[in-house]
Amino acid sequence: MDRADFVHLVRLSEHASADDSNGYRRGVAAFAALGYLWVIACLALAVGIIAWVVASMGQGRFNFTRGWLLLFALGLLWATLRALWVRFDEPEGVQLAREDAPALFEALDRIRQKIDGPPVHHVYLDSEFNASIRQLPRFGLFGGAVNYLSVGLPLLMALDKRRLLSVLAHEYGHLRGNHGKLSAWIYRTRLSWLKLDASLQNDEGVMALASQAFFRWYFPRFAAKTFALARQDEYEADRVSARLLGPGVAGAALTEIAVKSTWYADAFWAGHWARAAQEPLPAGPFSAMEAQLCAPVAPDLAREALRSALRRVSDVDDTHPVLRDRLEALDEKAALPVWSTKSALELLADKAKWIAYFDGEWRRTHASDWKQHHAYLARVRERVAALAGSAGRNNADEMVEWADCERRINAVADVRGRYERALQITADHPGALRGLAQTLPPKDRAARLAVLERLHASSTASRWWAAKTAVALLEDPDAGPHDEPALKLWRERAKAAEAAEQRAWEEITSTPFFSQIARHDLSEFELGELRADLVRCSPISRAWLVRKNLREFPWRRAYVVFVELPGLPDEERWNLCRQLEQTLSLPGAALVLWAGHSPTLAEIERQAFGPVWTRTAG
Repeated sequence: MDRADFVHLVRLSEHASADDSNGYRRGVAAFAALGYLWVIACLALAVGIIAWVVASMGQGRFNFTRGWLLLFALGLLWATLRALWVRFDEPEGVQLAREDAPALFEALDRIRQKIDGPPVHHVYLDSEFNASIRQLPRFGLFGGAVNYLSVGLPLLMALDKRRLLSVLAHEYGHLRGNHGKLSAWIYRTRLSWLKLDASLQNDEGVMALASQAFFRWYFPRFAAKTFALARQDEYEADRVSARLLGPGVAGAALTEIAVKSTWYADAFWAGHWARAAQEPLPAGPFSAMEAQLCAPVAPDLAREALRSALRRVSDVDDTHPVLRDRLEALDEKAALPVWSTKSALELLADKAKWIAYFDGEWRRTHASDWKQHHAYLARVRERVAALAGSAGRNNADEMVEWADCERRINAVADVRGRYERALQITADHPGALRGLAQTLPPKDRAARLAVLERLHASSTASRWWAAKTAVALLEDPDAGPHDEPALKLWRERAKAAEAAEQRAWEEITSTPFFSQIARHDLSEFELGELRADLVRCSPISRAWLVRKNLREFPWRRAYVVFVELPGLPDEERWNLCRQLEQTLSLPGAALVLWAGHSPTLAEIERQAFGPVWTRTAG
């Protein structure tokens, strides 16, 4: 099923849910039952064939055809039993006993009593900035479920107790009432089909091929038909949270999480890894994180993070509504909240114990990565020293590299003069103009727009970045008064550049993986930036990089990144690759692919010129 058909089915499910919610839910349940019917029919067919063959053997009528049918039936029975007994891994993290967090367990008991929900069987503490509740099947496709609640230590640090409890009430809200039972059953069914499909992918038997064909038809339709139910379930869980803690608390928690999660991902981890420049041994992040997550976010960063969150629109890639829609449903204003002043760590009996535990785990897990990053930053410092020693002879490229390297060591280093000197040497140098636009004072909008104008006019390859940056600058009310003509002009430029970007992306993705490729053209600094990103992405064990030569845009730098992701299911691999396409530090668009069925690891090793990065043992 292509994306257009999937989106069409999602829209149909949304309309059906809006027109007749109960009828829609009955239809979803019936379609979910179709998957079970397939498994039961296969089981009945297998048992029937085996019984018939065994009976014929007793009558002395066994022959080659019956022998083949018996083998087929046994294979069918085995595959069906596998489907009926899908095993799931427990959540990551540490399971908490009641004595580890008595206040947390008491709060969960109160929430359960108020919404008359099922018990939470296991509570886990992990290192994620998140909280989630999962219902895993107890006996494969059939039977009851086990409820697992996972709470992230960073989330406990970021929110006060009431806001944290509103998050837990939201998660518990997924289990409430008859609607919750249907949603939970659908969720468990979806997990089961995903797990079964993954287990059958490496099986080349006749039954596996038949099941794969069925699930290729069934699962996209199942996901589309249940999409509205999952989206509706999120809103209902928000209403549960608002009813128990108040809509103001629920809305403030959503907004504070949106802003602080942006700071956590973009600022905290960059700053933490920057410590490797001075510290050869890995530093535990959670000790430093405690004070920083409970502190107010810098006003400029907070406003930009909130604006970015509010610009997002709900789509079919995620059943969670976006922040704007969730706040509107709660009838809460989209504004920065009063920040939490005291963390919810008091819900743990011994917070120091858990901070020390996760610090130790992080240091052990990232020891090798930290060592590599420390060595890389040492090389950057050496390069800075070399460029400083030849300051009077540096060309424009070297001046830009000098400035970029200094910013790599210290993100707030004052390197504006380096970029200005590069522009004196080579007027309209793209790298210097981009660097200057980034280092000019945020409030000096006129100067930044002038630099972006020069960059847009002089560098075709930089037009999309220049237009995107200018639009964001003109849309920022803190940067200056509203300028409608300028905003209209830059939006038109951004639209034109976006169209060119889309054509380039289509050429990258539509041509065969290994056609029109060459060895990468990254400088040592650019390659170091990429390796620094790869170090921080723990699922990646190896990575390859090739340049993609675009026929329509021969001047355009574009890349294909191949990554080896052992141990992850394909859905998580797909999601991670899409995330990496947005976050990897590369000087051009990049398609990220994992080593799997297509392309295979052997094809990558044969044609991608050797890995650019390999994770070493800790």
